[in-house]
Amino acid sequence: MLAPTARPSPLPDSLWQALVAASPDAGAAVSAGAPLTRDLDVEVAVIGAGYSGLAAAYALQRRGVGCAVLDANVVGWGASGRNGGVVSSKFRLSFPTIDQLHGFDTAKRMHRLAHEGVRVVESLIDEFGLTQARFEHTGSLRCAHTERALAAICAEADWVRAKLGDTSMSVQLRAEVEHETGSKGFVGGVLSADAGTILPLEYVRGLARGITLRGVPIYESTPVLQMHRAPGDTHVTLRTPGGTVRAKQVIVATNAYSDLTPATSPYQRELVPFRSAMIATERLPAELDARLMVERRSYTETRRMMKWFRKVDGRMLFGGRDAFGKEGQTTGFDGLQRAMVALFPDLADVRVAYRWSGYVGMTFNSLPHVGRSDDVTTFCLGYNGAGVAMASLLGQHAAALALGETPELSLLGAPGLRPVPFHSLRAPGVRLVAAWYQFLDAVGA
Repeated sequence: MLAPTARPSPLPDSLWQALVAASPDAGAAVSAGAPLTRDLDVEVAVIGAGYSGLAAAYALQRRGVGCAVLDANVVGWGASGRNGGVVSSKFRLSFPTIDQLHGFDTAKRMHRLAHEGVRVVESLIDEFGLTQARFEHTGSLRCAHTERALAAICAEADWVRAKLGDTSMSVQLRAEVEHETGSKGFVGGVLSADAGTILPLEYVRGLARGITLRGVPIYESTPVLQMHRAPGDTHVTLRTPGGTVRAKQVIVATNAYSDLTPATSPYQRELVPFRSAMIATERLPAELDARLMVERRSYTETRRMMKWFRKVDGRMLFGGRDAFGKEGQTTGFDGLQRAMVALFPDLADVRVAYRWSGYVGMTFNSLPHVGRSDDVTTFCLGYNGAGVAMASLLGQHAAALALGETPELSLLGAPGLRPVPFHSLRAPGVRLVAAWYQFLDAVGA
């Protein structure tokens, strides 16, 4: 897999970038805008200006702790500005599976954390007045492609209702899913009501504007090249091209882009970066716009190589994992368009206007990780494709850990770094697993 470049790079030409450019706040300063050009002393240095890093800086600022945020590129350049904009209350592991593996009490705590992530997004939007982010609490519909898949997700919904008293998940029959989505490709589905959609780049840019106005400096185009701690020193020194930052604590919030710089590259070994590709059509004809995805939700399917879709700005947005494509190649985008037309044949003649991709941080245990790698460094990463809500939550918990607090993290708490086994074989391994999953999907297993 092609690793992200270490040089400052422009944002991808995505629909999100186009919508930000057209918004009333397009000319507003996101941050200080310039790279670091002097030496600093702060209590906490945050590396990464995505959801996690900005949420951590917000939590530190609220506690009156001096901090600064450093990013190798611009705010939202990584996954926070490229993702599908789905705010979800779930993990890759289902709650019944967590119960089977770790016990019922753990499943209850994990359920609480999942929904707490959505509450955090709502509170940040309210506190900073992020109306341009267009958060809509519309729910998310998981669409089953086989009767076997439908039975599995219905059983999960029944378990959550019976065991956790959560009535936010409800079953939809084939006709209901067909009416709502406009596709005949599904046999039914399960609606998770506690979920929503957002404009992801507007959200991260809004957070940056908000915390900058509260006095938190954000230095863009400032890669951290080295983290150095002299023997016996209680501080760590971050070296950048234009200056150094001396801090009592460091929070690493670089996730699937940790290998952008030498200082954070060890954290990449916690992850298997998985390419996620997205396409957005031109604006749909009025008749199609009125017939497809009428409830304005986000939608996913139950195939192992999952696709997801939603409408944004009157366009169809369609995305999915692409283990075989690399940045700059069109194979993943062409495959997405074929999959989109297979589900929605009426889109065969609708032009694709935007194509972009990014990396998802997948972990070996399919759960996010937040913890300490040593006594002065805290990390949060590995959102496994559901990062808008969870990164917003865990960034704040990372700040608490950095200050010596002990938040309730359940299975998300990491006792130090846990590198993925045989990490050097991750790229061929991902391709092998993806090929097997595609075969199983093709035969309906």
